[in-house]
Amino acid sequence: MKIVVLDGYTENPGDLSWSGFEALGELTVYDRTPVETIIERIGDAEAVIVNKTPISAEVLNACPGIRYVGVLATGYNVVDVKAAKEKGVTVTNIPAYGTASVAQFAFALLLEICHHVAHHSNAVYEGRWENNADWCFWDYPLIELSGKTAGIIGFGKIGQATGAIAKAMNMRVLAYGGQESESGRAIADYVKLDELLASSDVIFLHCPLLPETEGIINKDTIAKMKDGVILINNSRGPLIVEQDLTEALNTGKVYAAGLDVVSSEPIRGANPLLNAKNCLITPHISWAPKESRERLMNIATENLRAFLEKTPVNVVNS
Repeated sequence: MKIVVLDGYTENPGDLSWSGFEALGELTVYDRTPVETIIERIGDAEAVIVNKTPISAEVLNACPGIRYVGVLATGYNVVDVKAAKEKGVTVTNIPAYGTASVAQFAFALLLEICHHVAHHSNAVYEGRWENNADWCFWDYPLIELSGKTAGIIGFGKIGQATGAIAKAMNMRVLAYGGQESESGRAIADYVKLDELLASSDVIFLHCPLLPETEGIINKDTIAKMKDGVILINNSRGPLIVEQDLTEALNTGKVYAAGLDVVSSEPIRGANPLLNAKNCLITPHISWAPKESRERLMNIATENLRAFLEKTPVNVVNS
């Protein structure tokens, strides 16, 4: 089988191995693929592995040899799954590989907002502590999380992992969304959205991007939140109406936001959040620790192996 990886660099910038795929066929790996070269690079390959490179109906029509598309991510909107199904092309994704990493990063964003660790470390190296009149100083309000309320919108595996961290820090945890479960009830109280918005000191977004969740954070839902709430989003950018959040940050209604995702990625210079107060933005790296990417690679390899053995798993267009 001919296998082509169209955009492998973010998954494997050199610290992992493609050997699992090499054992399954004749492998060609491209770090990145411009849109105009997708069809040419696929050629007569039967298996196409992508992360964010789009596989459209046009591509599928132009490359009739494709039998399998493996997405190196949980989200698979880069593939026209309807067209793939019509052509008998199996499409798979990678579920649940980054639960621990994403939950950990959600708290990394929150703790940076609470303590501004990098800022104060830089201040020390700039000589400000050495020349300070007092034995310590701080430039921002420092926030203790113990006793505060964390509201988590989307309480699946990642939401529950984040909730477990919050509970370990002596926070009360509220949850909205997803099916209620015993594991969830052991961590959080399930509540309606309005109660979560009104009661939470910190709100985490861990829900999928669906028609009913797109723009779930907007001027109306922000108005229902506590004054001075902190918002954390390392799920999907379009969950937030960015202009509405910008206005809320600039007025102080929302004290701070920690975001690892935005509506269009890479971020565009016109994104209003770049001009918002107290807005921490990182370049979609919650998923990227080596341990998480190793799990992703292993699952992706096994997805293709299972397909070749005619026992496909993690199929999104069955």
